Amino acid sequence: MASVKIPEQKVILCGEYGVGKSSIFRRFTNNTFVANTDRKSTLGLDHFSKLFNACDRDLKLQLWDTGGMERVASITSSYYKFAEAAILVFSLDNVSSFHILSQHLLDIVTYAENAKIFLCGNKLDIVGEEPQITDIEIDTFCEQCHNLISGIYKTSCKTGEGLDDMFNDIAYQLISSNRSRLELQTMEQHGFKITQYEEEEPKDDNCSC
Repeated sequence: MASVKIPEQKVILCGEYGVGKSSIFRRFTNNTFVANTDRKSTLGLDHFSKLFNACDRDLKLQLWDTGGMERVASITSSYYKFAEAAILVFSLDNVSSFHILSQHLLDIVTYAENAKIFLCGNKLDIVGEEPQITDIEIDTFCEQCHNLISGIYKTSCKTGEGLDDMFNDIAYQLISSNRSRLELQTMEQHGFKITQYEEEEPKDDNCSC
């Protein structure tokens, strides 16, 4: 019996160095957290796939991380290419990481123009009673993006808070928006030939049918 090939969607992490993209990747990969003092510097693109289920459909999210190469121009084409979703990450305790989001957003719409974009405020665990970045500022940014943002999340890589909800919601939105296309891909993978039908000739206006 032939095995069913599960559709896979590429998801990229975007944002300034130090906002926690690699920590999000590590939580996604093996549900661990490494403190800054114990973290080893790594260079190079990395990706990992995980299975999700939504709308009675299975989907693999393939999450990509820059590995600290945010400012290396040569990663642009390979990193953004074929991305179905982009998570725009900023740190809730770092105002500058929030104010530069527009530049990262521009990169996404330029190099991954078909990707759905999600906004993630990370490091929720260290935000005090008066966060440096307010909900009003976040909402204002999203309004200025002209409905480009498909979801807003707050997460903590240290505690894991919000991360499962974020990825489950991203998987749900990707399956919902791409359902017809993914179903066609699955049929083609099982040997079904998908052909376009020719439109019928228009009926005579005087037809009494």
